[in-house]
Amino acid sequence: MKVRLYIMFVLAGLGLTMPALAMDRWEALSMIESGNNDQAIGSVGEISRFQIRPELWPGGNPHNPQQALTAAQNTMVPRLDRFQRIHKRQPTDFEFYILWNAPWVVDHPSAVVKARAQRFANLVQS
Repeated sequence: MKVRLYIMFVLAGLGLTMPALAMDRWEALSMIESGNNDQAIGSVGEISRFQIRPELWPGGNPHNPQQALTAAQNTMVPRLDRFQRIHKRQPTDFEFYILWNAPWVVDHPSAVVKARAQRFANLVQS
């Protein structure tokens, strides 16, 4: 990821362009939540690059990217299952982020959550 960003900055500095590269949902989530910082601790104690609330952290090392990814994916399973049961479809990238950040308001997110969800969707769809 860092190499990809470095190449884009170098090319931009040379006046060249490079096609936008899409991220997968987990890469984009890590970027939005912590800037891929494995040491990040949020304002209410969220941990790991995915900023998982402490009460949802299953154990293990939150500073380990693979363990953090597994914890994030496991956190999303019931949220995705519930969304699919209710809406009879997979969530869009925009809805995926809302399910991560504010699952209790997926149908009526705040303006702040909507803005972050749009940034997330843009990263995934680039």
